Amino acid sequence: CVPMARVMAVSFTTYGRLYYLDPGAVTYAIGDRVLHPTEAGPEVATVVWAPEQVDSEKLTGLPLCPGPAIEADLARDAANRRRVAEIEGVVRGLVERHQLAMKVVGVDLDDRSPEFGTLVAVYYTAPHRVDFRALLSDLARSLRSRIDLRQIGARDAARISGGLGSCGRELCCATFLTDFEPVSVRLARAQDLPANPLQIAGACGRLMCCLKYEHPLYVDFAARAPAVGAAVTTPDGDGVVVGHNVPSQSVLVKGSGGEVVRCPLLSVCERRRSRDGL
Repeated sequence: CVPMARVMAVSFTTYGRLYYLDPGAVTYAIGDRVLHPTEAGPEVATVVWAPEQVDSEKLTGLPLCPGPAIEADLARDAANRRRVAEIEGVVRGLVERHQLAMKVVGVDLDDRSPEFGTLVAVYYTAPHRVDFRALLSDLARSLRSRIDLRQIGARDAARISGGLGSCGRELCCATFLTDFEPVSVRLARAQDLPANPLQIAGACGRLMCCLKYEHPLYVDFAARAPAVGAAVTTPDGDGVVVGHNVPSQSVLVKGSGGEVVRCPLLSVCERRRSRDGL
């Protein structure tokens, strides 16, 4: 008997990154507002994936959901979101006034340490090193808070900003990806994609992350599928493989009459070459 455990997914923003929690004994529904434990304390999140039973061996160390968000939690969350929006406006205005070559991506607010005051973390991107000493002084004076300017890379900026990829779906980095792994053009070649970086770049300008995490699927398919040019037998007759379609687990076969049909991989048998043909 495989041990099972319950898991649900929550998000802090609409279509944002997913965070997985152990719901405990409570049953939550999609759209419920719950608390998510963080280093700065519980924060309000929205359930986007209702609790389900999964194999517990695949899940270790999931944080336990502290419970549903009460009115005080919701009021504090709404106030913080309004304040963050106001702070972003102030920061962008001062950056423009100082004419700095930097782009503000996001702002975080931490007011859970009364002895140290409120901390405002500003995330930004810049093509080169920026002298923001004057900006830092003006920000501290305008916001009356401690300021932490953090320069981030293009991929982290895309994760924070979110958006749509070339596939039409929400960015992987802004939803389910937890780590950024190195991506090379070699992976694109293995997937029969153009080696032109401009054609296989994501919203961040770097090579698409899906090239990396989808690569094992293409390797497995290549090991099971007949190669392009191989003679095969299909339910529709004999033919030659002229293409692969990994997402649909199928191959394109050209028949003796010149017609090209798509056949499921499991229905295609590669014909062995006769000795006379070797």
